[in-house]
Formats: sequence, C-alpha cells, structure tokens
Amino acid sequence: MTEGRQAEKNEMEESSQKIDVVVSNEEHVKYVDEILDTINRAAKVRGTGIAKRSPEYVKQKMLEHKAVIALCGDRFAGFSYIECWSNKQFVANSGLIVADEFRNHGVAKRIKRRIFELSREMFPQAKIFSLTTGAAVMKMNFELGYRPVTFDELTTDEAFWRGCESCVNYDILQRNGGHKCLCTGLLFDPAETKYHPMMAANAAVEAQ
Repeated sequence: MTEGRQAEKNEMEESSQKIDVVVSNEEHVKYVDEILDTINRAAKVRGTGIAKRSPEYVKQKMLEHKAVIALCGDRFAGFSYIECWSNKQFVANSGLIVADEFRNHGVAKRIKRRIFELSREMFPQAKIFSLTTGAAVMKMNFELGYRPVTFDELTTDEAFWRGCESCVNYDILQRNGGHKCLCTGLLFDPAETKYHPMMAANAAVEAQ
C-alpha cells in the first residue's frame, strides 16, 4: 500500500471513530435530500428496487424521533428509520444506508444496533422484521436475535407489501402468491428470548 493510500485509510479510520449515532430530530431535517439521494444511488448500484419514500415522509420520521442518523461532525454518514405495521404489532427497521466514504468501518452495524434498540424502547411488544438479500444485513440481524421465517409469519399489512412493487424482483413475489421471493424474511419476536443471547442471559440471571 502506498503512503498516500495508507494515510487516506488512517484518516478514514480516525474519522469513523468520531461518528456519532443519534436519534433524529428537527435539527437533522436538512439532511433529508442527501439521505434519499444516497439510498437511491445505492439501490442502482446493487440493481435492486427499494420502497420509495418522499422527503416529507423521511422528515416526519425525524420529527417523530423514529429515525437514527450517523454524523461525522456535520457530515452525513448514515441513516435508518422505523416503520409500524398491523396496528403496531410489527415494526420494520428500514432505509439502512451508509454514505460511500464511511463504508467498511462498522458504521452500518452501529446504526443497525441503535435503530433496533430504539424500536425496542418505543414498541417493546412489537415483532421486528426484515426482508433482505444482503449477507451483511442477515449477519447483523442474526446477532441481534432475529431468525429466518416464511413470509406468512410477517405482517399482512397491504401497505407494507405495496412497497415491494418498486423492486426489480416484484414479479417473482407475484408469481409465488406473495409467499416467497429472493429476499429472506427475518423476525425478532420479543417473546422468543432463546434466540437472543443477551436476553437469554438476562433471563437466566433473573431466574437465579
């Protein structure tokens, strides 16, 4: 590795350590356009569809404190938000994105954990679910206590499934009657503590 590239790498590692992952509020509304641009560009690179959200929708999530943003000083580094379905029985952590220059430094994992914690704080009885084709996201979900499930175990809220219409693989979902696609369904059920090492450990301590 050249000295220039090593210096650049060291600078990025130093910057990643200075990243704050916080619950969004009105101060972060100015980042909405950048967030949506980053999400759309990432979807094009991966060649996958994504549930499109308007600037007003993302702004509202911030104002309701149902989103998490990562910042390096005043530079946008990443984002994710909470969506509720089936009368708050199900919660999805959506729109997980990391800005290009901050990737491969553990930022996504920090955002994922914080949005998961926020979901548990705001909706402690809700089941948290995810649909993904990404191995990295699956790994993060498994570490949080998610388990793979069939689509039949997820929300039946039609508004959620309409979000799949913008995906390039939507025809596959249609051909299978909405029961399966290329995505893997993952579910965290707060009642199933055995799937979550931390929760299982806490339960064991309380039982003593």
